[in-house]
Parts: sequence; structure tokens; C-alpha cells
Amino acid sequence: MIPTGFGIKLQIFHKKDLFSDRGKMNRLKNRLKMKVSKFGWWLCLLMIIQYYSLQGQDKFSQINASPDWVIEFTDPCRENWQEHWFLDGKIATVENSDKGMNFKAGPVNRNDEHHAVLWTRKSFKGDVKIEFNYTRTDSQVINVNILYIQATGIAEGPYTKDIAHWNHLREVPKMSLYYNYMNTLHISYAAFDRDKEDPQADYIRVRQYPVTETISFDDMAIPPDFFKTGLFLPGKTYKLTVIKTREKLFLKVEGDGKDQKYSWDLNKPASITEGRIGLRHMYTRSANYSDFKVWVK
Repeated sequence: MIPTGFGIKLQIFHKKDLFSDRGKMNRLKNRLKMKVSKFGWWLCLLMIIQYYSLQGQDKFSQINASPDWVIEFTDPCRENWQEHWFLDGKIATVENSDKGMNFKAGPVNRNDEHHAVLWTRKSFKGDVKIEFNYTRTDSQVINVNILYIQATGIAEGPYTKDIAHWNHLREVPKMSLYYNYMNTLHISYAAFDRDKEDPQADYIRVRQYPVTETISFDDMAIPPDFFKTGLFLPGKTYKLTVIKTREKLFLKVEGDGKDQKYSWDLNKPASITEGRIGLRHMYTRSANYSDFKVWVK
């Protein structure tokens, strides 16, 4: 009886063990399926992001090659900058040479008097394409360069629609005068935080002005931001092409063996439709510009 009972018990033990192993196997299979499923989901997401990124790049090429663009502004930047531009800032300097237009903000960091902004005398309406060569002549790893796109005043009080009419209010071109009282898009490039001093921590960021009671300075940012681009190194020349339509903003940067494209969806397409183009250097920053062109359609 004992051997038989032992055998029965032994058999039952093996069955339980088998069922336990099968359960473990099933759980392992389910976990593997979940992992494969998660991996597949992430892979699918990455493919979607890549697809739309490529679509954006293709869209840039299509718009850039459109025969509808009409050239409205051409400045080689080698002669008499005041013919095409006017300046905000008492301390900034602009000098023309065979290399182009060397634009320097003041040397004192965190002193608003040392900011500088150059504006086109001409205003541009509709879709715009902007193209220029940019060479950093500073070695700073703080503060930013900004391209302003189609800037107008908010048309309240002294801040009339034509920003040239209140240029005298910007002799000290503190940044709040711009983001509080102008309608414009801004692209920060060759940009660094004010206090990190990391030569690799540059970024590209888009904002849409102005600040309002319901829109803070941080809320003006239009995602995405791009960090550590490896672009805009001192002494290297880059060709920037910016295209702004009612719904999209594109930036292409070529130079030093690189060719990068960036794009943003504009969240308020109807509000920026015309205005001047500006170049801001925060205090301590300088660069050389050449072959500046603007098309409209």
C-alpha cells in the first residue's frame, strides 16, 4: 500500500509541478508578448515621428522651390547698411566690409543699454522667405541671437503698428519692450542660457509675441525646442533659410559640413501677417551677415 500510495502521491506531485511549469511558461509568454507589444508600440511611434519629420523636410523643399516667390529685398551687406536698415540701441555698432555687415552689441553683460536690434526699413506682407549668411564673430557661451519675423506694434498707446514710429522708445532696447508691445515671431539661434556657460548647450527656440494677461512669457514658446545642435560655431559661416507661411515655420541651416532642417506648427496663424524683419544681439554678442534676401508670396 505504501509503494502504491507513494506512487500516487509522487504522480500527483509531478502533475502539480507540471501545471506549475505550464503556468510559469504562460506567464513568461504573456510577459514576452507585453514586451514585444511595448517595443512594437515604441517602434511604431518612432516611425510616425520620423515620417512626419521627413514630411516636414519634404514640405520645406516643396515650398522653397515654389515659382510663386517674388524677391522684395536684397542686401549684399557690403555697403552703407543704413540704406536698408535702422538700429535700436545707442551702444551697438554696425560696420560694412567686403565680408559683409559686422553687427556688434555692447560688451557689458546684463546691461540693457548694451542690447542691439537691426530692423529692415522695408515691411513684408504675406508668406515670407528669408535667406542670409551668418558668421559668429564672438566666442560667447551665454545670451542669444534672435531673428524677428514680421514685427508690428500692438497699436496701443505709443506702440503704434509701425515700429519705426517709436524707435526712439527703444534707444535702450530692453527685451520687454519687444515681447510686451510687438506682434512678431522670434527664432532664437546660436543661443545659450545666461548663466550655464556650456559651449555645447546651444538651443533653437521659437516664440510668438506679445505677452498678454492670459499668455505668459513662457507660454509664448512654440514647441519643439532643439538643444545641442552643434551649429553656429565661431568663425564658421552658415546659410540660414527661414520660411514662414500662415500655418508653418521652417528653418534650414547649411554650413560646416552640416545640413539641418527644423519646423514648427504656428498656433496663431492669423495674427502675424506683415511687418519688418529684425536681427537682435543680446549684450556681448556679435556676428557678420551677408547676402540678406527676402521673398514674399
